[in-house]
Amino acid sequence: MAAYIIVQENLHGDQAPFEEYRKQVIGTFEPYGGKFLARGGKVSVLEGEWPYDRSVILEFPSREKAEAWYHSPEYQRILPLRMRCMSSNFVIIDGV
Repeated sequence: MAAYIIVQENLHGDQAPFEEYRKQVIGTFEPYGGKFLARGGKVSVLEGEWPYDRSVILEFPSREKAEAWYHSPEYQRILPLRMRCMSSNFVIIDGV
């Protein structure tokens, strides 16, 4: 069963670390079968509030692959770049 990582992000401060993260992140999740479904596109709020600058949705073949990617040495090596310049919510949701 597919699993989805959903990230809600607010950027702040120096954007250089984020640009470096963006250059490297795809190479970390592709080996785990991950792919972008949405990446920072326009958001239209139809109900409630959405106080985030950016949103990202990734699809993985399984929860195990998604978790393996997140905890992989390759991703953990670049994660501090993202953490330096943004606050975020980062969740995994099982597909149906």
